[in-house]
This record gives sequence, structure tokens and C-alpha cells, in this order.
Amino acid sequence: MSGNGGAAATVEKNGSKMRVVRVGTRKSQLARIQTDTVVAMLKTLHPGMQFEIIAMSTTGDKILDTALSKIGEKSLFTKELEYALEKNEVDLVVHSLKDVPTILPPGFTIGAICKRENPCDAVVFHPKFIGKTLETLPEKSAVGTSSLRRVAQLQRKFPHLEFKSIRGNLNTRLRKLDEQQEFSAIILAVAGLQRMGWQNRVGQILHPEECMYAVGQGALAVEVRAKDQDILELVSVLHDPETLLRCIAERAFLRHLEGGCSVPVAVHTVMSDGQLYLTGGVWSLDGSDSMQETMQTTIQVPFQHEDGPEDDPQLVGITARNIPRGAQLAAENLGISLASLLLNKGAKNILDVARQLNDAH
Repeated sequence: MSGNGGAAATVEKNGSKMRVVRVGTRKSQLARIQTDTVVAMLKTLHPGMQFEIIAMSTTGDKILDTALSKIGEKSLFTKELEYALEKNEVDLVVHSLKDVPTILPPGFTIGAICKRENPCDAVVFHPKFIGKTLETLPEKSAVGTSSLRRVAQLQRKFPHLEFKSIRGNLNTRLRKLDEQQEFSAIILAVAGLQRMGWQNRVGQILHPEECMYAVGQGALAVEVRAKDQDILELVSVLHDPETLLRCIAERAFLRHLEGGCSVPVAVHTVMSDGQLYLTGGVWSLDGSDSMQETMQTTIQVPFQHEDGPEDDPQLVGITARNIPRGAQLAAENLGISLASLLLNKGAKNILDVARQLNDAH
């Protein structure tokens, strides 16, 4: 194959050479399950190829005694994987899209965004509180989450609860909940619990009107070298058009706000009858100050393909040549427009104060 991304590994099989595509992943069980899912889809679509999975630890996996928002590094769960991509040790890497910064380092791109699972958050209760909801938990119950976004939204709604930071992979957090008496409940992404096969632990789903979700939550991203045309083509078939457009809008909103995990920003997107709706919000750390708005744009369905030159195929770090450019630009413009609306109404002040307070603690 002719790709520009460096020498590809090959293996002999029945006397003919097969390309071996090397796939990078984090070491956690959830990351491995997510990567296995993507590889299984690629194997079905490309039966003549072999795939080798290479697992590695990231900064975010190693620093477990500090809240994510305090570490001050935007690529906590992606940097080591990108380094392996750059060194041509792997050909593609699988991420949770919500871990991928809206601006990627030069030379990289998201080559596929797979169909999104439920993007909402879920509450998992300590065994003695099964059957409860956040509303009915006893006064001063401790609820574990590592997310400023969740705390900012839920603290106002449930003032009788105490929200505390909890770190570690899903297995570690569930063990802390079940075996220690520190937490009455913890909040996790529905998608992660579903992928682990732990749907039975979901005690309550937090719908967007209660708690909007993180940008890209529930979607898997495949990152590749931007110039490796063969691999880009290989993974592009995984793009789910609706998920892609929703996530372009969400990522454009976050990028234009200059948000990250150190400030509470949340979204909710819906595609219906050719309309893409984006609701976005910003909060102070304690949730006492907030601002949210909804905007919509028309997306042509069925998608109209346009021909023409493309100066820069990337939008918010994503390359999707098989999805019409006009639809992608409409989604990006929606995110930028909503962010501009909030900034014009004073969102920058809310975010600046949140950032300063978070840095000071």
C-alpha cells in the first residue's frame, strides 16, 4: 500500500503478504473493550487485513491522586498514544472522543467517529441505597465524580448532597463505591457502563434537562496520522454521519469558548427532520451562576455531495471526506454561533472566574 505514514508491517499468510495494522489503546479494561469494538468493525469491513492491538499507559492513567481539572494538561489521555503514532509504532489509536482536545497537534487528525452510544450520565448507588435517586438520598450523602461539569449542574439541584472527587478507571471507582463507606453514589457515563456490560448497576439516568453531558461523550474516535492516506481511507468507513455532525457542532462550541476540563461546559445535541439543534451551557464552579442557550441549523438530508477543492480537510480536528463538506461546515458554524452568543452575553466572565477558582484550589 502506498500510504505516506511510514513503513507498514506485513505478515505472510497462505503464501501472500497481508498488511498488519497496529492499533494503539490505553490499558484499562474499558479502553480495551472500546478498541476491540472498533477493530471488530474494521475486520468485518476489511477482511483481508490483520490487526495488532498495542496497549499503553497515559499520563491520566498514572496520576490518580489529583482531580483531572487540576492537572492542567489538555491531552491527559491522548499524548502517549499520539507519541506512538508519531514514531510510527502504531497506525491508529482509539479514544473516547470526550478525552480528545478540540485542537490536535500538527500531523494528526480524527479519521473516524463511530456511532454514539447514550451520551448521558448515570448514577450508580452503593448497595445499601439501591432503589434511591439523588433526590431521595439522605442529607450530607457523599456523591463521587471527577467532573466539574457534573458538580456545577447538580450542586444547585441537590443542595443536600456533598460532591467529592473520585479518580481511577471504572473498575476502581466501582470498587471504591462498593467496598468503602465513603460514597453513597457515584456518577459515571452511561456509555462506559454499557460497554462494560454493567447496565444493571445504573440506578438513575440523568437526562439533559437535569445534567447536560460533556462534548463528545458516548462517541469513540479513531485518530491517525493526517498524511497517512491509506489508513485514513481504511477508517473513514466507520464515520457515523449523525454522530459526526453532532460532535463537530459540540467541539466547535467548546473550542470557540476556549473551554476544557478545567471549566464547567456542557452540551446537548439532537438531529431531527433535517435540523441540528445544539444546546450549550457554562456554569460557575458551584453552579450559582450559569448561562445556556439553544440554536439550530438546517442540514440537508439526504446529504448532498458537493465537488470542489478543500484547502484544509480538517474541522475541529476531524477529517471526514465521505461526509458532505456543506453539512460539516453548517455544524461547525452552529457551534461557533452558539459560543459567540454566550460570550456576548457574558459567558467569558463566568468561565474566567471558574478557571481562576479551580487553579487556586
